[in-house]
Amino acid sequence: MHLPNLKEAQKRTNKEVKHETIKPLKSPKFQGQKFFLRTYGCQMNVHDSENIKAIVSSLGFDETTTLEESDLVILNTCAIRENAHDKVFGYLGRIKHLKETKPNLIVAITGCMSQLESVTNLIKTKYPFVNIVIGTHNLHLLGNFILEAQKEQTIEVCSTEGDVYEGLEYNRDSKYSAWVNIMYGCDKFCTYCIVPYTRGKQRSRYMQDILEEVNNLVASGYLEITLLGQNVNAYGKDLAEGYDFADLLEKVAQTNIPRLRFVTSHPWDFTDKMLNVIAKYPNIMPYIHLPIQSGSSKILKLMGRRYTKEEYLELFNKIKKTIPNVCITTDIIVGFPNETEEDFQDTLDIVNTCQFDGAFTFIYSPREGTPASLIKDEIPLEVKEERLKKLNELVNFYSLKSNQKFLNKKVKVLITDVSEKDATKVCGYTEEFKLVNVEAPKSDIGKIIDVEITDAKSFSLDGKKTIFIKNS
Repeated sequence: MHLPNLKEAQKRTNKEVKHETIKPLKSPKFQGQKFFLRTYGCQMNVHDSENIKAIVSSLGFDETTTLEESDLVILNTCAIRENAHDKVFGYLGRIKHLKETKPNLIVAITGCMSQLESVTNLIKTKYPFVNIVIGTHNLHLLGNFILEAQKEQTIEVCSTEGDVYEGLEYNRDSKYSAWVNIMYGCDKFCTYCIVPYTRGKQRSRYMQDILEEVNNLVASGYLEITLLGQNVNAYGKDLAEGYDFADLLEKVAQTNIPRLRFVTSHPWDFTDKMLNVIAKYPNIMPYIHLPIQSGSSKILKLMGRRYTKEEYLELFNKIKKTIPNVCITTDIIVGFPNETEEDFQDTLDIVNTCQFDGAFTFIYSPREGTPASLIKDEIPLEVKEERLKKLNELVNFYSLKSNQKFLNKKVKVLITDVSEKDATKVCGYTEEFKLVNVEAPKSDIGKIIDVEITDAKSFSLDGKKTIFIKNS
């Protein structure tokens, strides 16, 4: 049994990162049995769950969306905010009742929460029915732990800096749009963020391995690829290979994948070279997620973000000038310890200035082990909630304003699924990453079609398929 250790997790050394190709495990042991997977958190967790599905499918499991039908339950967890933490433990209560009626049920906890000492200690003492706790660094070993699952609890969580494993398999959620990891971990250590502790040091995959995965996806008919990392534009800084993210972006664009995206960017590492590559290739989509976190330079310094409000605005304006029709979204935290009313007003000011196309907004959530969690916070919760309400009203105003620019225009939409809002429609995303519910046949799923926008809301667009008739 190996328990996590936050002090170990924050260490950074010159240890050489191991790049190892693994052979996926195959076994028919659980043929005919069913697994249930619940995912919390960011895109990285969603992509990890695609790997988890491949791992357990290779052991004979079939997926079910009904918890009560399952023989294996996996919770792939997130540690970024307290509410995600609470949701996991709330769901464990439901699983406990199920295990009382199905004693052979295997229960596994994976993901970022597993990397926290307080979580694993709590699971160890109060949730003994959980069979397996495994972290982010050794997820590729999940199949082995399931095969060896005992009545005794197994906790195997590494707090190492991490390595890179190639040869991972994925049961992808989509046949048309795919995530591709280009790097793991993060070395930024923003004072509020637990990710550098849970995901380990920044470690980039070699470009040739990424391009091999991309070319296989293109050959399989994928129309869109999103390059994925905690801070994608720092890609390559940890390698002595002489290439950076702009070089990778250009090489991937040259595979002729119809649509190329990337998330998430840190303003600190956003270069002119990157901007020029994005502007050069029409298959790199005009959408950038650029977290600001706060409009106050004082708060940004306390957050360890490494830029000022003015520097962010300079970059924002440069992106707008260089990339035609670009849409920019952001992340904003309110209620960081001792954020004053003036600091909050600075945040509202930058939203008014940038008029973001959208924003993910949050009340600050202290994470045990991070420097910010040690700052005494005297802001009442009701003040934070009122600030979040004001911020969301402003963000939604500009989001609607942005979407209204598309009214009566014809756009190209990658249709990915049946609409959640209306089962008679399909849905997909524009090049600018705007969600559109479309009047079009289900046979268009998996195609890029022309759509005329007929209505605009704050969070989505409505449209109808447009058929162009050529003059004879």
